[in-house]
Amino acid sequence: MKNNIYKEIQKRILVLDGAMGTMLQEYKFTEEDFRGERFKDYPIPLQGNNDLLSITQPEAVKEVHRKYFEAGADIVETNTFSGTTIAMADYQMEDLVYELNYESAKIAKEVAEEFNQLTPNKPRFVAGSIGPTNRTASMSPDVNDPGYRAVTFDELREAYKQQIEALLDGGADILLVETVFDTLNAKACLFAIEEVKDERNIEVPIMVSGTITDASGRTLSGQTAEAFLISISHIPLLSVGFNCALGANLLQPHLESIAPKTEFAISAHPNAGLPNAFGEYDETPEEMAQQIEEYLKKGLINIIGGCCGTTPAHIKAITELASNYQPRKVEV
Repeated sequence: MKNNIYKEIQKRILVLDGAMGTMLQEYKFTEEDFRGERFKDYPIPLQGNNDLLSITQPEAVKEVHRKYFEAGADIVETNTFSGTTIAMADYQMEDLVYELNYESAKIAKEVAEEFNQLTPNKPRFVAGSIGPTNRTASMSPDVNDPGYRAVTFDELREAYKQQIEALLDGGADILLVETVFDTLNAKACLFAIEEVKDERNIEVPIMVSGTITDASGRTLSGQTAEAFLISISHIPLLSVGFNCALGANLLQPHLESIAPKTEFAISAHPNAGLPNAFGEYDETPEEMAQQIEEYLKKGLINIIGGCCGTTPAHIKAITELASNYQPRKVEV
């Protein structure tokens, strides 16, 4: 499968799926739905723990993956954005982390295989989604104690390692370290990936996607796009890029700053514009595709998809557009 993705990325622009959260919200799941039978007596509220739905509502998660593949996606992300012991501590579900990741990867892989059977000439891939956690290793959450850290590098490494092992066991083809706001967190994750690769004597394609948080053009921990690229380039990556925080047009300058400076593939999965006053995303598939076309005209990217607010309709429009353009040239 590793050879496949490297082969496919030479041929065409690959399409990543859109938002999982946006799609799951449409089901309007209640607290009881999140709990299912297994967690009906759980002592704390579970609504909002989307990763848990891979266990309690697996058919819904499967349906979301299927819709994205039907829309033309080549790669779907597992429903595991918060799948670490660190993030799951909010729900007192640290013990479930392996199962959550394993089941999420297994579900996505089953759907990918369905589509691979239908069109073997267009292979589908599963990217194990690894979010940034809700803690930062580079900055203090306490303004009165700048030296304090809520998490250590080793704690992050151990948490990520457990997630990585489960994602691979469940069938993930790629590991996607995404929405990186603190590069030290990402380095802990990349360190854990290299450990697992060594222990298992395997190769795994790795995607890293940072997030530029505001108009300053920096990550939350203060890096410019170029500095972010440099600080992770010691690892052999499939791709590097950006997702979330910004719409497609605002993301373009940051892609332009890294594309000429790396031999890695470039990925982007922007939001459907910026959120409105209600936290919703208004950009239509056509509006988003029109902005993304600028990336394609300039030969900036190899992998394109959507983040917050994007739906299968957005991915369909992006897929149709991307098919008209050649990918950015990469050495593999």
